[in-house]
Amino acid sequence: MTPFTTLTAIGAPMDRVNVDTDQIIPKQFLKRIERTGFGKFLFFDWRFLSDGVTPNPEFELNAPALQGAEVLVTGKNFGCGSSREHAPWALLDYGFRSVIAPSYADIFYNNCFQNGILPITLPETEVTDLLAKLQAEPGAKVTVNLENQTIVGPGGFTATFDIDPFRRERLMKGLDDIGMTLEHEPDITAYEQRAGKVLATA
Repeated sequence: MTPFTTLTAIGAPMDRVNVDTDQIIPKQFLKRIERTGFGKFLFFDWRFLSDGVTPNPEFELNAPALQGAEVLVTGKNFGCGSSREHAPWALLDYGFRSVIAPSYADIFYNNCFQNGILPITLPETEVTDLLAKLQAEPGAKVTVNLENQTIVGPGGFTATFDIDPFRRERLMKGLDDIGMTLEHEPDITAYEQRAGKVLATA
């Protein structure tokens, strides 16, 4: 995974609640076996008109000023519904490195950390304020500092957020479960060598 320390990027406001994983990545696109390539299907039913090709001009993220956004600001209970890991895959492949919301579905929240996305939980009043400021200034940037656990946005917006220290460290080092295991590679190798010697003399 790519380490996450400080990110300054366009903040995309999507003022919607209860966004479920079937809207994040519809079920018909789950047949792919790779983790990549899902970004073009992100929010597919909202991003495109019924022909599946023409961008929907009414959908927030299709605004020209929001192209290249890496921070998604949205409503409560984001990522509810089925537990598909394809949802964070699609968000990451599209370009989002962080999501800011008042609350998340538990499985989606955990899957974000496993895939290098920083899900930040803020009080609903603060999220509402940030949404309003981003809507008033399309294309404005947001700075997320994981080391200091701070957010700076347009219009003088500032906030601090809490995060589990273990998860914070993993994201800052860019470590998933495999990466965490490989940090102990010398110990694993030594154990296997010892075990091999025991089997050889048995």
